[in-house]
Amino acid sequence: MLTEKIASEIVNETSLRLHRNVNIINMEGVIIATKDKSRIGSVHEGAIEVLKSGKTLMIHTDENEHWEGAQPGVNLPIVFQEQIIGVIGITGDPDEMGDIGELVKMTTELMIKQEFMVSQMEWKQRTKEVIIEQLLKSDPSATSIDRSLSLLGLHLIPPFTTIIIQITERSISNRTFIQKLEKTIGKENGIVGFINVNRIFIAIYGINEKEIDLKINCVYDLLKKLNIVFRMAYSLPFNNLDNFSQSYKECEITLKISEIEKDFVSFAQIEAKALIYQVDEIVAERFSHRVLKNFDKNKARTLESFFVNDLNIQKTADDLYVHRNTLIYRLNKIVEETGYDPRRFKDALILQVALWIFQKAEEQ
Repeated sequence: MLTEKIASEIVNETSLRLHRNVNIINMEGVIIATKDKSRIGSVHEGAIEVLKSGKTLMIHTDENEHWEGAQPGVNLPIVFQEQIIGVIGITGDPDEMGDIGELVKMTTELMIKQEFMVSQMEWKQRTKEVIIEQLLKSDPSATSIDRSLSLLGLHLIPPFTTIIIQITERSISNRTFIQKLEKTIGKENGIVGFINVNRIFIAIYGINEKEIDLKINCVYDLLKKLNIVFRMAYSLPFNNLDNFSQSYKECEITLKISEIEKDFVSFAQIEAKALIYQVDEIVAERFSHRVLKNFDKNKARTLESFFVNDLNIQKTADDLYVHRNTLIYRLNKIVEETGYDPRRFKDALILQVALWIFQKAEEQ
């Protein structure tokens, strides 16, 4: 636990404030960090005595020769989780230090505790990311997932839901962001991790659909509160671990084909449209070309607006900034060219699917 890195940080922090030299000594009695670089690697006999006795040792100027490698000062045991893990020595006249020694000891132990907590958090987060990596494989290893879950004391219980958050802009650190998301979802109900620099994956588990919806809305509210620029998609609930990969792909499709202005979309909202991404491309394009013939972008925009406005002629005309009669003329031209009337339900359904395929081809 008492690494050279944390020892150097302790020396730098405390020496700066005390204007005294501070030494950190390991369990072998060797100085591993000090302002006096010439002493690094040397044995400190006074520290060895502290390690044996567990008590503070003061070394006065006239006692110097009794403790090889030591200088006048105070040497105190560093205690972590009720065990001595090293010694901190402060150079100077012990009689002039008063309570400085105990304050430095307390500060040192707090810094070590904080470093330990951070390292624990980092270790746990790395383990969660290993789980996420496995879940997203087409053939996940149940053994590997169970082993990692047991290390964290977690159990993945169905139903499951996948959330992905695509981030465009944020000012919050990764660690703080994940902590806030975990607090919002509940550590017993979700695994959170970055899968690339700008994308977060969340697996929600062990709660019913009503609670899932509540958690998802809470996540959305948190993102808004943090002023994060994002788009968020979530899957349908499912019961098999093997389906995480598919649910993730569905979330990706959701972000891809939903309107860019929408920052919060469920796969359920675009499920019908998503079907065209699962049909053979040649078959789909043949269908679209047969229905739409030589459709251009203007006709596509007219048709899209008509469907978005629930087949309402006046709303569509307003949306397109055209006269009502102009819109009716355009719709009649679509009927002439395709043989399908978008004002009739069955024909509108055929035209909608063909339009989605047309738009997909245009994007490519």
